[in-house]
Amino acid sequence: MTNQPITTLLFDFDGTLADTNELILSSFQYVLEKHFPGRFQREEMLPFIGPTLHDTFSSIAPDKTEELVAEYREWNLAHHDDYVTEFEGVTDTLRKLYDLGLKMAVVSTKKRDMVERGINLLGIAPYFETVIGLDDVINPKPDPEPILLALKRLDRTAEESLMIGDNFHDILGGQNAGTRTAAVAWALKGEEYLQTFKPDFMLQHMSDLLKITAGIKL
Repeated sequence: MTNQPITTLLFDFDGTLADTNELILSSFQYVLEKHFPGRFQREEMLPFIGPTLHDTFSSIAPDKTEELVAEYREWNLAHHDDYVTEFEGVTDTLRKLYDLGLKMAVVSTKKRDMVERGINLLGIAPYFETVIGLDDVINPKPDPEPILLALKRLDRTAEESLMIGDNFHDILGGQNAGTRTAAVAWALKGEEYLQTFKPDFMLQHMSDLLKITAGIKL
């Protein structure tokens, strides 16, 4: 692991900055119960959190993928603002990191307009110099493309950057792009699961980023 100071932070959004787990699961429940009544239990939907909607729905019903994606997005948009909340310490930590001069971006597998809606809802949009969504790239995480695009927009290198997320797509994406990586212990899939992908750091609280960027060991 490089000893170069971290100047740049790249965040996943869902499950990392914002607690959108209930929104995502409820959206899947609505669509799947409508088309496949009784087939999917809630716990069976957990693997659907992280991959793109096209990847998930094409694995379930290849002939109805576009229809299911459209219905998911319609329901998700209609209920978005009722469900989305920030995880503890997010706004306070982002403000401190911003004041310290760190460059920050959001890199998500969700469409950019929905990510922007979320960060505006939480009041954290001013802290991010750019937002990379699904529609900005050809290959989403864990491909390095969206991370490298964010770094290009920020005019930063992978060696001075940290990718933070709650899923293996974030950790592998960061590793593939050459950044250091941090997983979040509050991930729905759990700390033990994320440790199997060997992130450089495991955040127990958002404020741990203040220590990491200051070069203090967790």
